[in-house]
Order: sequence, then C-alpha cells, then structure tokens
Amino acid sequence: MKKKLLSTMLAGAMAVSVLGGCGSSASTSTADSGTGTSAEEASSDTETAVSTDASGEIVIWVNEQMVTMTKTAAEGFLAEKGYNYSVTVEAVGVGDAAANMITDVVGGADLYNFAQDQLARLVASGALQPLNGTGYEEWVEEENGSGSVAAATFGSTVYAFPMSADNGYFLYYDSSVVTDTTSLEAILADCEAAGKNFYFEINNGWYQVAFFFGTGCTLTYETNDDGSFASCDIDYASDAGVVALKEIIELQSSSAFQNGSSLSSATNVGAIVDGTWDSSAAQELFGDNYAAAKLPAFTGSDGETYQLGGFSGYKLLGVKPQTDADKLKVCLELAQYLTGEECQLERFEEAGWGPSNISVQASEAVQADVALSALAEQSNYCIGQGQYPDDYWTLATALGDDIISGNITSSTSDEDLMAVLEDFEAKCISYAK
Repeated sequence: MKKKLLSTMLAGAMAVSVLGGCGSSASTSTADSGTGTSAEEASSDTETAVSTDASGEIVIWVNEQMVTMTKTAAEGFLAEKGYNYSVTVEAVGVGDAAANMITDVVGGADLYNFAQDQLARLVASGALQPLNGTGYEEWVEEENGSGSVAAATFGSTVYAFPMSADNGYFLYYDSSVVTDTTSLEAILADCEAAGKNFYFEINNGWYQVAFFFGTGCTLTYETNDDGSFASCDIDYASDAGVVALKEIIELQSSSAFQNGSSLSSATNVGAIVDGTWDSSAAQELFGDNYAAAKLPAFTGSDGETYQLGGFSGYKLLGVKPQTDADKLKVCLELAQYLTGEECQLERFEEAGWGPSNISVQASEAVQADVALSALAEQSNYCIGQGQYPDDYWTLATALGDDIISGNITSSTSDEDLMAVLEDFEAKCISYAK
C-alpha cells in the first residue's frame, strides 16, 4: 500500500526538480448527511483510480502568506494528475480555520491548516478525516519527525498531515550587546549596561511555562474522546513552582525588562524571546549583529541552575470528511502532496517555515538557518503543546499581570507565593471537571 502511495507522489514530482518548486508541477460523519467516507473506503485511493467524470471544487484554507504558493502547487498537481477539480484557496489563519470548522463543518474548507492544540476539538466536531486504514498514516509517520506525528495523532489515530515544525520560541539578540546567551542573569546585565531592552511576555501562558517547565513542574491536560477535558496534571504548588515564580518576579524587576514577544512593537531591543515568524524582522533590526540561540538557563533562588523550557508546536493540514468517495481520494492525494518534501522545502525557501519533513530538516539550507537552528536546540527542552482550556490562558495572564502591576513582588513571602500557586493549581484542575 505504501509503495503505491509513494509512487503516486513521485509520478507527480518526476517532471519537477525540488529546486523548481512545488508550484510547478473525530468522526467520519459530516453534519449534512450523517455519513462520511470511512477509513476503509478511503483506502480504495490506493486500489482504484478516481472516476474519469469526477469533478468539483476543492476549497483550501491556509495562512495568507501561503495562498499564492498553495494555489499554484495545487492547480499544478491536479492538472498533472488529470483531475477535473478546480481549486479555491482562501487566506484563513491556523487559529481562525479551526474555529470556523468547529462552528460549521459543512460550510468549511475541504483542506485547512490548523495548530496542533486544536486537534481534539476538531476530532470531536467531526471535522477531520481519520487517516488510519488509508495508508496515508504510514506515509505521515515515515516522512515526518516524531514530534509532528504525535501532534497529528489523537488516541491511536492519525488525523492530519504535518505541515511544519516551527511553532516555538527561542532567543533573538544583538550580538554587539549580548555576550553570553547561556545565562539569563548575564543577558539582563548586558542589556542593562547597554541601556537596551530585554523582551519576554510573562503574562502569556504560552511563554510563562518556560520558567515552570524549566524547574521541572508539570501542567498538562488529558482529554476525553469527545475532546472535553478529563483531568489536569499539575504540580505548580511546590518548591519547584516557587523557584519558578520567584525567577519571573526577578526578571520583571530588571530595568531592562519589557513585557512582550513581538518585534513589530518592540523598541531599543537588545534581546527578545520570539519565534520564527519574526526572523525577517529580527534580521532587519539587528543587521550584521543578528543572532539567535536557545533560551538561557537561570540560577534559582535555591542556588540551583535551571534551563528554561517551553512549548513546541506544529502546523497541520486537515482533510474534511467527504460524502463523495472520488473527492475524498483527490483531497487525500492533494494533502499528501502539499505536505510532502517538495512543498515543505518551498515553504521554507519562500517564508522560512520550519519543516516537519525529515529530509528537508536535514538539508544544508535548513541546517544553516540561524532561527531554525536555535529553535531546534530549544526544542530539546520543550514539550509538545497539547490541549488547554481557554480559562487556563486567562488565568496565566492574570498571574503575569499581578507581577507586572506589583501585586506580587520580591518581598512577597514564600508562604504567600505558595498560596498564589495553590490557587492557580486548584483553578487549573477545576477546568477539567
């Protein structure tokens, strides 16, 4: 089965070199009919050709910067295969795409990009075609890094095609200002001495976990098959949690500290914790002094050294269940092509997207990329971002705001800090009940 799938992919790619660009060439039910195409039926993709009279429109949602590339690639692939399907590609970001699909599966796109933390909700909404039993799950598992495969998997079922492995954060810095990136204390001292700012968004739950995960704390949620939250594994109310909280307080007290994570709104920057999406802005800002590294370590209040951790994340491409078996076959083939080696390389070359494809990750160009190299190094200290309740993000913002506003300071007693963390932990657990 796998060989037939790969031969289909290679046949479409033989006329095009990688450097030529790829543009040149839940439930299985849907809300309208109550019956989608099962995984077993979808597996006929490898056994039976698409009907010669099959036709229709395939709607694809991708990030705005990927619209032109995706349209060119999809149209080229369909034409080369001789499929009588038109393509409409619309600019819908990973966050909005998931929300729109969950709201209206029938009216949603046939293929759509989304962030991996939306997987459980999309599965529960019947918005994703399961890949198990189609042969495509084997291709996903063999072509992509293990982290992205795990991100595309819910329970034991693969539900999506990995598109990228670049949704994480690390340190951008001005190399004429920062001389030692291994130590948070050293970075702050360099920025203070130079009169420069160090940006870290401590009131954002995505970045805030870097301190707690760094000291060994846990905060994860388990979900039920329907996507609801079953339980929360958290130990913030601990000695390790107090060390992490004290370090956030100490960071905020530095004259160099600025709360934020976006270069577009940052000024007088010496260093910033940000992601690959701002790599072009960082290069333009720092010029010849542009540099990036994994996050630093810090010396905790207990005298121990801790490496800042964090979340790692992935962009995925989902296929909506279809009542038309021919259209499903075409959608699955197209999704495979758009997330394959050729197209992932082009997304890297055009927009700096970090590939999930193993071969592209190993390419000289990707290995030489400053931002992606820093992200890859930082990923060794991160956990894959799972599903988190909306209330968690609000709670984390409130904790950071209390530090920024001075409600929690370095003079706050350990007993009171523990009480803050006990309340935080209790609320996180309550969100899963």
